[in-house]
Amino acid sequence: MSDQFFAMPAFKPDEALLQLKRSLRDLSGLAASRDGFSLRGRSVIELSVAEGMLQARIVKRPAHSPEWEVRNCKTHAEVRAVQDEIKRRLARWMDETT
Repeated sequence: MSDQFFAMPAFKPDEALLQLKRSLRDLSGLAASRDGFSLRGRSVIELSVAEGMLQARIVKRPAHSPEWEVRNCKTHAEVRAVQDEIKRRLARWMDETT
């Protein structure tokens, strides 16, 4: 059989961005902003599309001057990994503040 029979669908960063934003809106604690999401008034996630990939900037800890980590996603699996990482960090941030 041809390898193209089992080929993954082409990665479309614009569609992946919309899907990721939709799933993050469902998480409690996060508030959607223009380019990303905030937690208690502090920007914690920024999402964009550049050069054919989805770029996610995630803070290590919510702060007035946060340290950002950049993740570039070129596949659906990488987007899912970013989504899972955001869920882990959000749970940790919520535990730290309670």
